[in-house]
Order: sequence, then structure tokens, then C-alpha cells
Amino acid sequence: MRHEISLTGCTPTPLASYLKALGVLRLVAEQTDPEVRGYWANERFLLTTTLSDNALIDFFGAYYFPTPILAPWNGGSGFYAGDNTTGLDLLKNSKAERFNAIRASIAFLEQVLARFELTKKPSGKAKTALLEAIRADTDDNFLQWLDAAVLLTERDPKYPPLLGTGGNDGRLDFTNNFMQRLVQLIDPQTGNIQAKSHAYLVQALFGSPTFGMVNKAIGQFMPGSAGGPNASTGFEADSLINPWDFVLMLEGALLFAATATRRQTCISDGELSYPFTVRPTGSGAGSTALSDEAPARAEVWMPLWDRPLSFAELRILLGEGRVNTGRRAARDGLDFARAVAGLGVQRGIIAFQRYAFMMRSGKAYLATPLNRIPVKRNPNAALIDQLERNQFLDRFRRFARSSTASNHVRQLGHRLEDALFDLADGTPEPEQERPKRVQSVIEALGDILLHLANSPKAREACPRLPWLDRGWILAGNDQSPEFRVAAALAGLGTAHLPMLSHILPVDAKRPTTYDEESRRVVWHHGALEHNLSTVLHRRLLEANTMDWEDKPLDGLPPADLEAIAAYLNRDTDDFRIARLLCGLALIARPPHSLPGRAARGSPLPASYRILKPLFAPEAQLRRIGVLAENDNLPLPKAVPALLTAGKTQQALEAGMQRRRASGLAVSFQHVVTHGVDGNRLLAALMIPIHDADLARVIHDTKRSTTESSRQTAN
Repeated sequence: MRHEISLTGCTPTPLASYLKALGVLRLVAEQTDPEVRGYWANERFLLTTTLSDNALIDFFGAYYFPTPILAPWNGGSGFYAGDNTTGLDLLKNSKAERFNAIRASIAFLEQVLARFELTKKPSGKAKTALLEAIRADTDDNFLQWLDAAVLLTERDPKYPPLLGTGGNDGRLDFTNNFMQRLVQLIDPQTGNIQAKSHAYLVQALFGSPTFGMVNKAIGQFMPGSAGGPNASTGFEADSLINPWDFVLMLEGALLFAATATRRQTCISDGELSYPFTVRPTGSGAGSTALSDEAPARAEVWMPLWDRPLSFAELRILLGEGRVNTGRRAARDGLDFARAVAGLGVQRGIIAFQRYAFMMRSGKAYLATPLNRIPVKRNPNAALIDQLERNQFLDRFRRFARSSTASNHVRQLGHRLEDALFDLADGTPEPEQERPKRVQSVIEALGDILLHLANSPKAREACPRLPWLDRGWILAGNDQSPEFRVAAALAGLGTAHLPMLSHILPVDAKRPTTYDEESRRVVWHHGALEHNLSTVLHRRLLEANTMDWEDKPLDGLPPADLEAIAAYLNRDTDDFRIARLLCGLALIARPPHSLPGRAARGSPLPASYRILKPLFAPEAQLRRIGVLAENDNLPLPKAVPALLTAGKTQQALEAGMQRRRASGLAVSFQHVVTHGVDGNRLLAALMIPIHDADLARVIHDTKRSTTESSRQTAN
């Protein structure tokens, strides 16, 4: 008969509890039930085994054989003068059969230390020689721990971050504490469990409340129990732990060992890859910042799976614990999040719990649980790959982390990475919320472009820009008037004079490269309509200088009249439009239109309807049959100048005169423009619109006879 045991004391967080679950599975599989299986469900670990709840407790209480976990290469390990030798001495002189493997390993290690005549912890070449000698002659029992704690390379030993620096964290030696906790739980002479050990075991496995926790350190694995200032109702709390938590935690850590030493895949010079371990990224979680990265050790992404896995299957899963973004291995937390979104990991995993070994509470490292990323295909996350074109993403991230980067640049980098983490996150959400994640990245890119425009140093660090695909617009379209206006303005003059050339000093023909001699940049921090007004004047000047046949106001995708009405009525967030516009200016070939239309909004003022044909490209006017092949409808220079000066009435009269001269009659005799802001109207007139909407505007102008001041006012 098989039982399903819910280990409510084994949860995905903190890290100590996660490792404890793996330790239980490993020990049961190796020592009593080879067919045991385990999986995660409802924030707890479940075992499918021949053991019942009571039989599982009896196994650990009476039959569990502890693994030799020793570190004679460390100070404080119990092997040298001045160390706490309580646990080591009791185990070395024990009689209980269940400590046979530990006794044999202690005797072997003492022989090796005597051969090297070591009386204090070694360092440098002496430490390397000791490790090599131990690995050459040790048995399989101790080899499990050695492979988890140390990786021997051709040059220097490497230490997987999960176990600190070879089994210790600063002055806290995990192995010595492991031995001390063992003799607290199990009598070294008889092998029977000590008083209170049973209650501790039930609490460790099933989360049952108990009293009398031990005042001992648990190190980096359980931040909530580490004690210290503000950890209790008083000024400071002790570090209170369950000894079984510590023991089973280290037993579980041994699973992150063997294949890591067999698969020494280089990440960069002098680095090795460990299962699901990458360089730390100080973004993607509210509790981190870029300044956390330098002192941090690493990030470990612990897999969660929802189908029963055998111990052998779990070893394979963890042994091949590498993820890829594209053709390269994930290097940091952001790469890992992107790989998860693209299913570039072992199938069967439902999520990853992200941990970072951050320096907290002085110089102590704590395995800080960050966010949890579900493993789910997220097509929008593939957009991030485009930011790697011309190495832009990597270069800007390095620039934001450089010692010379200003606080503003660091904030830009942090904001971008937070947005990218959010975009890669596959957490289910309402469909209408998905575009917001894409827009957050676009807005962050817009802020970065404005900084690049004002900083030659930043342009030197990022010498080329990425040219993005239309997928960003399609995925980011939330049908809001802000996004539609921004997309239309960002696509102005893509073929001849891209909008990007007014934001950054770029080559108009090759906008991914800079042109430091360019005089087209006019966009600055300030009101949206002011920036658009200066852009229009610059574009008209360029068109006149280059003798263009048409007005430089063509663009894709066009906006709809409802979005323009919302903008004219000040029902839009102009700051958001500006940020989106700058980011969307990186789109190389925008779509011809955006799916869906905004809800019908307020009517457009007559001033817009009268002047809009003057701002429409003549090619568009010919497409809708307003102009004959050889006719034209030029934009009088006075109209933009008068609108910029706030002389809307005079601009309107000049526009009507031009229309009549070109044969595009206006039935209005007099139009009241009181309350119409000239600069805002000018900005609205710049926004490209659909052919059908332009025809509708012209038709409405011919049909109307008057307009009240109430209709024209904002």
C-alpha cells in the first residue's frame, strides 16, 4: 500500500524549508523506499511512499543514517585547536551503528590532516592540495558532500554559493553545527532519539507547533529565524531554530552536487555553472536594488514541479539545471526570467522560486526569497530579444552598473530591468492588463533615449541602438487614446525623416547609428505640445531645405478621431504619451493600422476640421479623391506660426483662405475659436489619421454651417 503524505512543514520558502523537503525525499529513497516520489502542491511538499505518517517519523527517529558532512579545510570545523569540538568528539567516540559513516569519514580526514601536518586551517595552495588529496582517496559517502561544497578546477577551488564558501558562511561553519545538532537529536552512544527530538521532528515534517526551539544559528538559509535587531517585539531577538530543520536542510543541499562537477560549462572566464544558479540581478523584486549586486553572492532559482518525481528523476532534473536564452546559457536573473518565459528549461516544472544571497544585517548573507516566476509560455517575453540587437541591452545594463554611472542612470537601468522582469513574468492576468507590461518597457526605453540624447558619455557606452519590430506596438496596444496618439506620432516620417531623429542625434537613413553633427534634435523635457510644435517647425524646415514634394507628416499607424478628440479635450495623460512616443520611435516598420477602435468620444471642434486637410499629406488627399492628380493643398507657413503664438483665430482665417484658393471650399462664414489652445490644436493636427477619417472630417466641414463657442472650447 502506498500513502500520500502531506509535509506541511516543508514549504517552498524559506530556502531551509525547500531544502528540507529535498532532504526528506533523498533520505527516504536512499535508505528505506526506493520508489518514493515527491511533488509540490498548495505550498507544501507531498510524498507518495510505502511509509505512513507514523512510519516516516519512526524512520527518521530510529533508522536514519546521517551523511558525513565535514569540512576540515575550514576554520571552525572542529578539526583544529580553538574550534568547538563538542559535536565532532561525541560522534568520533560514538558507538551507535547509525553513525558508522561519520566515524569512518572523521578517521579518514584526521589521517589526511596528519599526513599534511596541518594544525590550523590551510589556505592558498595548501588548501588546494588538501582538497585534492581528500577527493582522491575518499569514499562515496563523503564524496556526496564534497561535490556539493567544493568544485576542484585546474586553477583554484570553486565554491557553489548554496553552501557559502565550502560549507561555511563567514565564521559560521555549517558542518560543525550539523554535528552539534545531530548529537542534540540522537544519542551518539545508543542511537536513540534524545528528549524532545520527537516533538522537533513532528514540527519539522508536519508544521505542528512546539515549544523550546534551540538558540543556535541557522546561517543564510532561514532569514526569519536568524534573529537580530527588530526580529521580535523587543529590541533584538535570538536565533531560534528546530535542530531537525538544520539537519534535513543540509541533507537536501547535497542534491545540488554531482552533475554540477560533471558539467563545468563556462559562463565567463573563471566562472562555472551550478544547477539553476546565476549572477545576481538587483531588479525584478521590490526588496532589491542595483547596489545589492556587488556584495551579493548569487541567485538560485529553485524549481517547483506538480507531478510526482522519483529521486532518480529529480537528480536528473537538478543535474541538468541549466537554462538558455537563445543560444547561450542564462547569465543572470533577468536572463533566467526570460528563459523561463520561453520554456527554455526542463519540462515538468511549474514555477521557480527565486532566491538571492544578499548581504544583509551587517556583512551576513541571507537567502532572500524574491519573486516566484511561473513556467508558462509568454509570447510577449520574446520581444525582449530585440533589445539585444546591436548589443544594446547588455551595453546599457553594464553602463548603468559602472562606477561612473550617475544615480539617474542607475535608476533608469533599474526601472528598465523591473519592467523586463514584469514582462517576462507568466503569471496569469486579465487579457486587458497584458499590454500594460509591454508599455512599461516602452516607457522605460523612452526615458533612456532622452538620457542618451543629452549624454555623449552614454552614447559612447551604447554606440548603436536596437531597431524594434511592429510586435511592440501590437502587443502594447490597450486601445487607450494615449497609446494610439503616441504610436501615430512615433511613426511620423518613418521612410524619410523618422521621429527618432528629433529625439536623438541619429542618422536619418540609418537610425541605429548616431550622427553627432545632426541639428534635428529638438525634443526636450517639457510640455508635450511644446515639443510637438518644435518638431513640426523643424520638419517643415527640413522639407523646405530638401525640397520634398509632400508635407513631412505622413506616418503609420494612424490614430482614430476619438483618440484625437480625447487629446484635444485634455482627457489624456500627456506625460504618458510623451514617454510612450519616445520609446515607440525605435519601431522600424510600424503596422499600417491598430486593431480595434476607441469608443466614440466628444465631437471634434470646427477649428480642427477646417485646418486638418492643410496638415494632411497631399498623397493622402489624392487617395480619398479630394485633390486631383496635379492639384495641391500646401500648408501656409503662417498657420503653424500663428497657432504656436496662440493666435488661433488668425490661423483659422489663414487656413480657410488657403482652402478656398485651392478649391476646397468651407461653408463657414465665421468660426468662434474662444477657448481653443493654439499649441494643443497644432499638436493634434500633426497626428496622422486614417483615410476614411480624413474624408469624414472634410465631409463634416462641408456639411456644417456654424459652431458655437461651447462646441469649440476644451
